[in-house]
Amino acid sequence: MDGDFFHPDKALLNPKFEGYKLHILPQENAVLQFPLTNRPTQAATSGKAPLSFQEVQSRITHNHLAIHSESGRGVYVDADYNVILVDLGQDRLSPSMRIIFEFPKPLQSEAIRTEVHREYPSASFITSTSLLTSDGQGTIYVLALPDSSQTGHATLVGSFVLPSTGSESVDSPFRIHHVHQPSPLHVIATLSSRLYPSNPPVSTSGRHHNPVEFDVWGVKISLLDVHADDTPARMEILWHRRGEEVPMYVAFVESYGLHLLLGGSDYRKLDTPPLPTYEPTPDEIAPIPRADELSVPSNLPQRPPPYSWTQTSDSVTVAIPLPSTTPKERIRVLFSPTTLTCHVDLDPSLPMPLGAVLPRYSAKKLWDDISPSSSFWTFDRQAERSYGILSLHIEKQNEDTRWSHVFASAGTDSAADEDIDVPETLDPSELWNIREALEKYTAALQGEDISGLGLGQGVPSLAENELDEEVDSSVGRKAFITWVSDPTRQGQQPEFLSPQQSPFPFQLLSTPIPGHTSDLTSLIVKSNIDGTVFELGGDISGSSQPPQWKHTATFPALAFVLASKRDTRFTHHIPGQCVFAFESGSNNRGGNVYIYYPAGPKALTAKQSILKINDGRGGALMGIGSFTDNHGKAVIACLTEGELTLIRGL
Repeated sequence: MDGDFFHPDKALLNPKFEGYKLHILPQENAVLQFPLTNRPTQAATSGKAPLSFQEVQSRITHNHLAIHSESGRGVYVDADYNVILVDLGQDRLSPSMRIIFEFPKPLQSEAIRTEVHREYPSASFITSTSLLTSDGQGTIYVLALPDSSQTGHATLVGSFVLPSTGSESVDSPFRIHHVHQPSPLHVIATLSSRLYPSNPPVSTSGRHHNPVEFDVWGVKISLLDVHADDTPARMEILWHRRGEEVPMYVAFVESYGLHLLLGGSDYRKLDTPPLPTYEPTPDEIAPIPRADELSVPSNLPQRPPPYSWTQTSDSVTVAIPLPSTTPKERIRVLFSPTTLTCHVDLDPSLPMPLGAVLPRYSAKKLWDDISPSSSFWTFDRQAERSYGILSLHIEKQNEDTRWSHVFASAGTDSAADEDIDVPETLDPSELWNIREALEKYTAALQGEDISGLGLGQGVPSLAENELDEEVDSSVGRKAFITWVSDPTRQGQQPEFLSPQQSPFPFQLLSTPIPGHTSDLTSLIVKSNIDGTVFELGGDISGSSQPPQWKHTATFPALAFVLASKRDTRFTHHIPGQCVFAFESGSNNRGGNVYIYYPAGPKALTAKQSILKINDGRGGALMGIGSFTDNHGKAVIACLTEGELTLIRGL
């Protein structure tokens, strides 16, 4: 379970799932490729100071393509700062491209602050014939687009900049994340920009200490505020938040009247101080050692997990290492239909191997129900060794149900030692290797060379070379949810927004694909190795609780299969249909898109498809979007450095 808002429904999980099976989509029918006459670029001339890690990460996943789903129109900005309109024609599958607007070229001057970085240009459709676009230098342009049957350039309705707010600099370049139009007279946009303070704080040690922060703005743009002298008008700031990351996903939930900000940090009000950062004193700062100054073992010992386990269709076997001197009368094991109690109480005066930890499970809830009368335990003392094995033989109540863990709370955010994620030992003959691993761990702590080859005291952990390491542990991105009310709406602010509740992190796997229109707001959240789909639901009017997320579907083992993709740039889903993992294709071989379809709670397999986005000649993937064809079917548009690729028939 990830976060405080996302509670998986056990009935929608699929412990019997075996894997994805390839579903062939004919490449020649599903993929259409068109060369670009105006090539976009990922290069952006910026300040002389280096980009922060957060900015680099955000630029890697920046979507350079804006799509209007209903009309099938798209927009991107080329390397010469021209706005390119993509019209897909009546059949939605024969695009035409032309320049409709030119941004002012960036100027290089000594007067320009060298530490300020320009953003990538960004855009968002208001309607099929109106566009909000940013030049990445601090100006927004509202453009009226020609109809699809017309030619010619777009008409500039007006240009806008952020207003000055006093002591802090707001002339930073920004990007557009989301636009919605509550009235024919104005639109509301969500923007983000890096904070460049006028007077950077200085640490007590005399060094500049500039933690990178980002502003998120809700602004109101009047569509009637046109200046004849081309002087940019000032946008009206509706709300202002600040955080440590660039937002990953922004939406406006119409039924709630709330803005949803999803990012690697929460976004606080400006009068809310950030969490204090620890700065070491000079006495705590150690110099970087030179070569050969320190002699550190290359493989430090790692503590093995507290147990190992395996399963068959009707049973689970758990192996717990105990000191071989443990008397059986000191072992207490009780089975109930849903829990396990296991206590080992040794006399403190008895010698204990260095590093040994005794199990203590008190009515610990198991992953699934068991048959207590058919379950039992044994203890193999192995007196010639430091450790014996306590074996728990657990009979499953539900035969053929595959357990993901021994305990229901394993692999969660619990701080308890017994709740660590212990991977299943798939080969039963390897089950008892936990004893050897703990023997090696104890010997390493004592400074012994257990190899006898003069290799020092470093030894491999249990998972190394003997068990496969869990590859999905870091898949996805850590995320927080921040809700912001719309001050232009009539009505009282929801109670849960004031005071702001403590943020809860979760592991995000996928957001809705850009351009897709749906009344439902959905996210795919990592839950163990699965991808669980959560949709917003419920009525929050007058409630002191935030909007509730309901688990509606599951992509079994999605986190596991996504972890094997090392070149993934975008991961998005079409709600209720499928998940897409797009490779960047920055190598000469081009990139693929992996498509995963959902499986029912009892299905053993699900479909997976693979399509080639380009053969390498198109360059790296830069943007994606979704629109509907004449038959109401979804079509995916992929913008690379040299081609526009359309994927249909999904």
